[in-house]
Amino acid sequence: MRSMSRAAVLLCVTAALPFALTACGSDDSADGKAAATGAAPAKDPDAGLATGARLKKALAPASFFGSGYSLDKSAARDTGGTYQKQASHPEDLAHPDCTKLGGTSWIALTGDEGVSFAQNDYVNADSSVDIAQEVDAFRRATAGTVMEHLKKAVTACSTYKDADTKSQVKVAGAATAGLGDSAYTITLTDPVWTNGTTLIAVRKGTAVVTVMSTDGHDNGAATAEKLAKRVTGSL
Repeated sequence: MRSMSRAAVLLCVTAALPFALTACGSDDSADGKAAATGAAPAKDPDAGLATGARLKKALAPASFFGSGYSLDKSAARDTGGTYQKQASHPEDLAHPDCTKLGGTSWIALTGDEGVSFAQNDYVNADSSVDIAQEVDAFRRATAGTVMEHLKKAVTACSTYKDADTKSQVKVAGAATAGLGDSAYTITLTDPVWTNGTTLIAVRKGTAVVTVMSTDGHDNGAATAEKLAKRVTGSL
């Protein structure tokens, strides 16, 4: 129940030099025109936001997952020290691809892309248990919008067909107290599966933490909550 996440499209804006123009263009840029006219340069919309390198440090380390788990290197990604273009795809929200709930980068269901992210995935080869974590950073109040979009998408995705088993997965979502500034928990169950899946999204400031767990006999709920708290507390 794992899917590859989006590839990072990196821009030449850095956290250390938010106003640097050396690699980003000529005086045709907004800041270049401002300098020519004597006006103040435009404020960097990404100023103060965590880079992917910083978000990567907030992810739970290998020791959190314990013995038997190993990092899926193909699913470990981040935007490094630069930012990507923030984007929103309303068409994705209007007609959500509910099967994305079955992947590690399930936040893509909302159609929103932040300016930076970091993610990885730990798998237990003996039990096929999967535990994933991701943090995305957004400009201004967009993180709150993403949480609202998630609720809307889940409402539209009461069920979806599992690509592997061809069975119907039941989707249930609910607001969750005690995590970050706001949180939302999604539970996936299917009579064919040996255990369900718990997804938790937590907003903390301008960041959205998303985790996935199939661990345990409680649809992965306890491990997902523990991981969500761990990552959120590290931001």
